[in-house]
Amino acid sequence: MNLKDKVVVITGAGSGIGAATAKLFGAHKAIVVVSDINLERAENVAGEIRNDGGRALALATDVTQFEQVKELLQKVIEKYSSLDVMVNNAGIGGKKQAKTADHSLDDWHNVIAVNQTGVFYCMKLAIQHMLKQGYGNIVNVASLAGLKASGNNLSYSASKFAVVGMTKSAALEYGRKKIRINAVCPGFTHSALLEQLLAVSPDMGDKLKRMIPMGRFGEAEEIAEAICWLASENSKFITGQTITLDGGTSL
Repeated sequence: MNLKDKVVVITGAGSGIGAATAKLFGAHKAIVVVSDINLERAENVAGEIRNDGGRALALATDVTQFEQVKELLQKVIEKYSSLDVMVNNAGIGGKKQAKTADHSLDDWHNVIAVNQTGVFYCMKLAIQHMLKQGYGNIVNVASLAGLKASGNNLSYSASKFAVVGMTKSAALEYGRKKIRINAVCPGFTHSALLEQLLAVSPDMGDKLKRMIPMGRFGEAEEIAEAICWLASENSKFITGQTITLDGGTSL
């Protein structure tokens, strides 16, 4: 994968899949903008990339705030004069697992704000820049919960189904403008969200693994490989697609 000198912005890059993706882009000699609501975590990831000989910049961004997303991309354009790849990874889960009738209003509003509205803000503004430069590539991080039913998880499922729909709609709109837009749909992957699920009960990990034909959880680095591939010229005839990385759970 030739990603050298590509300017890549990754949201939610301070931990988990976002951090793994940032480091992999860095290893491929891309210029990585590590964006996270937590600047300290973003700085730590950017520092690791630089220590390994890569180029990285850390910026704090709350994707639920349109003006902050706008400022993020303006800073990137001002500093690097282009935006080659936008990875919309920032996401959260609800604080409580509950059926629809018991789903909290706070969880609904907070999860939708980050996972759905935040992706919309980033796509809207990134596409505007990409149209001006005549090309671009967007990879959205959706979820297996955006492809199949996920009980006791309504806001998360709704937001991830929305990300899949937004990916396909925008890819259709901008395919002739040399802007490719795809999504990855991870299954149960080692991350803060998985840790939240595992905390529900001591045997939750074993229960979840029994649902996975491969018998294990995914690794953040495995999701990062797919994201980098979609961002590269190796996948140049692919747009509007979802790549499912779930160990066979959706079979």
